[in-house]
Amino acid sequence: MTHELYTQLINSPSAPILVDKLKDALEVEQVVRKEFHKQLDQIDYKCEFINGQKILHSPVTKYHNEFALLLGQLMNVYVISNNLGFVGYEKIMISLTRNDYEPDLCFFKTEKAKLFTDKQLRFPAPDLAVEILSESSQKRDRVIKFEDYQNHNVLEYWMIVPETKTIEQYILVDEIYELKLNSSDGFIESLAVEGFKIPIQAIFDKKTNLQVITDLLQTS
Repeated sequence: MTHELYTQLINSPSAPILVDKLKDALEVEQVVRKEFHKQLDQIDYKCEFINGQKILHSPVTKYHNEFALLLGQLMNVYVISNNLGFVGYEKIMISLTRNDYEPDLCFFKTEKAKLFTDKQLRFPAPDLAVEILSESSQKRDRVIKFEDYQNHNVLEYWMIVPETKTIEQYILVDEIYELKLNSSDGFIESLAVEGFKIPIQAIFDKKTNLQVITDLLQTS
């Protein structure tokens, strides 16, 4: 899509005029974004800045919360046990070139994580981003965030579909996301979180989750 838009623009005689208008619009947008950043320490709800708009998120469903926690505790136990970096949960704000996102879960390798401060509010592009889809967020997660994470070299992107208990895993290959896994069964192995391989059921089932955590602790 990005290449198609570029081709259309570069072949248009109005390209210089359109570029100037776009530049002016983006400059105005960034003024609004800076004000948004100034208010971050006063915001106690999930909020993102996407394509010039401040997006307020509605409360999540029970299963959304459960699945995010189950995956988060699995990954956090593994990452801490193996000293691999930092796992961010729910309200970690990722600031990219134009937009600010709060993925449901994200992971930063040690090279990035060692630079973070205790009072840091905004973070760079992670190595892994996880979004749990909902009716209200699905378009943003599948289109806008997908493209933005890809363009900012986020190595790995997981999308979890709660209704079907399915996980989609995308891996960055030559700057393009390729679908590696789309399943509700079997195992998922992360490329970004080295050695992290879990049964998909552990994301959706508490007993399986507890058993996997026990196994991870025993082998660490």
